[in-house]
Amino acid sequence: QNETLIMKGIQQTFPSHRIIGEETTGTSQVEPLTMEPTWIIDPIDGTTNFAAGLPLTCVSIGFCVQGRPVMGVVYAPMTQELYMTVRGYGAYRNTVKLSLLSNSNSTQLQNAVVNFEFGYARHSQDISSMVGAVQRILEHGCRTTRSLGSGVLDLCYVATGRIDVVYAGIATEGWKPWDYCAGMLIVLESGGVIESLQPNDTKTKNDNENDTPADEYDIYSSSVICAVNQQL
Repeated sequence: QNETLIMKGIQQTFPSHRIIGEETTGTSQVEPLTMEPTWIIDPIDGTTNFAAGLPLTCVSIGFCVQGRPVMGVVYAPMTQELYMTVRGYGAYRNTVKLSLLSNSNSTQLQNAVVNFEFGYARHSQDISSMVGAVQRILEHGCRTTRSLGSGVLDLCYVATGRIDVVYAGIATEGWKPWDYCAGMLIVLESGGVIESLQPNDTKTKNDNENDTPADEYDIYSSSVICAVNQQL
């Protein structure tokens, strides 16, 4: 119902725009991102949290022009937090501008709060890869680890400095465009960094039309590492 409500509102106001939604896509292949104006929607991110009554869940709406995210809105109703961003105009939480340059002091992994998401990967090899990555982080040393259950809020929390690093995609637990679209821009506009863990890491894209710059994160990537600064 959330996605239907959002889509109706967009279609009434912008009838020529394309829409890519998590619920309408389901288990099908994600539509390629073209140069046309496109809205990318996650009506409930953190679905398991929502079903269990846990507060870390949100709605994410991103807008792309010429194959690049240019606007993002994330609303977490249970914590009453609204994140908004427009490319080139900064990122905000409840109207307060986010700035990692002034709020983040973590530059070493041993002082960092590291977040990861295991998702629904259940094969033995995938589990070994994911658990092995956490083991290496703990052996190296970090302040602590977390797994919050909402990829979109993970990105928003990096943008606010609540967590220092989040990663996903070690095995098959990577995310999809609706997990990245709004949150990625919120991170970048707050001063954070976001990259793929693997080179040439793309799930689905239209190589003839999607014109993502080489130095910008591709929201169709199947892996991500996002941090408050480049040093981490």
